[in-house]
Amino acid sequence: MKILTLSSFLLLLPLAVCEPQVYIINLGEHSGDKTSKEIEDSHHSFLASVKNTADEARASLLYSYKNSINGFSALLTPDEASILSRMDEVVSVLPSRPRTWSLHTTRSWEFAGLEDGYLDKRRDLLHESKYGKDIIVGLLDSGIWPESKSFSDKGLGPIPKRWKGICQTGDAFNSSHCNRKMIGARYYLKGYEQHFHQQLNTTAEFRSPRDHDGHGTHTSSTVGGRRVHNVSALGGFAQGTASGGAPLARLAMYKVCWPIPGKPLIEGDICLEEDMLAAIDDAIGDGVDVISISIGSRDISNYMEDYIAIGALHAIKRNIVVACSAGNSGPAPATASNLAPWIITVAASSVDRVFISPIVLGNGKKIMGQSVAPHTLERKMYPLAYAGDVVGPGVPKDLSGQCLPGSLSTEKTKGKIVLCLRGNGTRVGKGMEVHRAGGVGIILGNSPMNGDEISVDAYVLPGTVVVSHDAITIMNYINSIKNPKASIIPATTILDAKPAPFMAAFSSKGPNVIEPNILKPDITAPGLNILAAWSEASSPTKLDSDPRVVKYNLLSGTSMSCPHIAATAALLKAIHPNWSSAAIRSAIMTTATIKNNIGMPLTDASGNKANPFSYGAGHFRPTKAADPGLVYDASYTDYLLFLCSTGIYNFDPSFKCPKVSPSPSSLNHPSLAISKLKGPMTITRIVTNVGGSRNLYVATVKSPLGVSVEINPRMLYFSHVGETKNFTITVKPKGMVSREDYRFGWYTWSDGIHKVRSPMAISLL
Repeated sequence: MKILTLSSFLLLLPLAVCEPQVYIINLGEHSGDKTSKEIEDSHHSFLASVKNTADEARASLLYSYKNSINGFSALLTPDEASILSRMDEVVSVLPSRPRTWSLHTTRSWEFAGLEDGYLDKRRDLLHESKYGKDIIVGLLDSGIWPESKSFSDKGLGPIPKRWKGICQTGDAFNSSHCNRKMIGARYYLKGYEQHFHQQLNTTAEFRSPRDHDGHGTHTSSTVGGRRVHNVSALGGFAQGTASGGAPLARLAMYKVCWPIPGKPLIEGDICLEEDMLAAIDDAIGDGVDVISISIGSRDISNYMEDYIAIGALHAIKRNIVVACSAGNSGPAPATASNLAPWIITVAASSVDRVFISPIVLGNGKKIMGQSVAPHTLERKMYPLAYAGDVVGPGVPKDLSGQCLPGSLSTEKTKGKIVLCLRGNGTRVGKGMEVHRAGGVGIILGNSPMNGDEISVDAYVLPGTVVVSHDAITIMNYINSIKNPKASIIPATTILDAKPAPFMAAFSSKGPNVIEPNILKPDITAPGLNILAAWSEASSPTKLDSDPRVVKYNLLSGTSMSCPHIAATAALLKAIHPNWSSAAIRSAIMTTATIKNNIGMPLTDASGNKANPFSYGAGHFRPTKAADPGLVYDASYTDYLLFLCSTGIYNFDPSFKCPKVSPSPSSLNHPSLAISKLKGPMTITRIVTNVGGSRNLYVATVKSPLGVSVEINPRMLYFSHVGETKNFTITVKPKGMVSREDYRFGWYTWSDGIHKVRSPMAISLL
């Protein structure tokens, strides 16, 4: 899910074995008959049983989770943690692990069909949902820049009475910074400061909900930013009206991510599990309807080790929709994070907008690059060099073309346009290195892994980015002539680019490494070059040496795609207040498209056909999700049964697993995944009619290669809204085919108006 694809990676720092560290103690569900003080006192009593004095017990407590999550985080030695773990009332005791995150608009909502019926003119979702009016979306992120016009409360009515949250004050942030739009703000530092054994450095960050980084402001405005006219990035790119998907939704910021001490801002932030769990607990108690989390970690092997998943399941019990970013570790397989089936896991894809900045080589050949660098070169030819040919002494050969900090020779680079290659280091950092060494411009060449995906950046000098095969063309030209030259033509914004969408190369992919019988990610949404509001405390590049200040910025990542789905959930909540979170997920998934804007199958960044491990059910279509016809519903109890099937028996001590648990594939999910199928297997699904009365649905199947799929019955008749029907899916191996790889298919229910499509991913044993 920053997961600034905001998705995250796990940072493990060494701890002395016997030194106290933060542990998270899970006590299961609250009984519901205790006050907050009584709950906190009970948590103190647990600590008092392993500490020497009551004062020591109280001093060791970081957070008491008491709104929905029953548990606490505290400073314990391994021996103390071991004693607590053996107590009958304790579900689990696990050490906290920090999570870092990297990057996990004027066009994306229009492209999705929300603004003007670009893809579907059948109904006006924004008007029908009243623009998400009074739906409350909570975000776990890096904070918010409250002065942005995207968070104006002009014309908004009173704050919903059900809201119980607060506006927490701190550095450069007081109660007046909250309003009827941004109705709540909190920040969480106890775990962070305990982990690093030091106070937050307030010269580099605000000890308050205010956003220094920019990421939280960006995601918040993507979810629910007001409509702001004549917005652009860096002096004219992507000009238009900036708007969140649910512009009248209320927002609440839960700041949980902070800079890594001693590291530059560009290298990402860190988010501590105990801080995030406290934020989710507060969000539940505050009364949010949707939670958007652009944070995640790949290094988790069990759902009970994933505190985002644990907090999310408590939220789901209270019918709160939780959307999370899939991560930015693609295109390698099995890299997706946030893998719990009760979370909507979001991949990232493109929109139909590009920023064309061509390169003209000295031989007259024109190559189409992309850029949002606001600087331009004179219309003339400049000397052109490959970075590996202008490096200083001592730079390893395998890094010589990367334009890493301090690598270029000023004598060799001065006055030249430099071709740098993607790989190690940050994209904007490469531009800064060329600038430092006296270069006049940068051409950034994609690696083959990045293919045709271009993430544009606000370079501090003229620059453009080219796809991998064009980088090879430029390299060949440099090597073929004694004095290579080039010019970079200023960029222009182009709409209606084709094909779009395609999957971003950075977007993390399935299969699900925790439970392969659940398909992940669930859905894809725009995450490439998304324009949204920005913190004025951070430059557009986040480089310390970049003095520029902007109000709106372009970012890429699953961090950007996640709030698109959170906003869609908010709109659906406004239209269908009685739908469960599972029904909303189902509506978003079963109405998604697997075709691009030229009517062809979705592709990856290299132009190859993509599959459900890249995009889940497909690219979201918010307007169609409002009227899905049928939904696959699931309850909190269904998820507990699912946990039983994965070997987790004590998430909720009040629930007893059956002697024989169902298969994980049996969860009533809008997709079907079966790992290592070795013989016939029959799965039951239940659909609920939400599309009208007297409807007859007929099933069609596109079977995966080498697999036989039978639906029974093949027709379902619904006489009224809310009626449910069961059907079975029988799958079995067929023929002589390779049994190592997954293969994909679909089954669809249609009544002539609605098409309720579910992806299948099956591997054979």
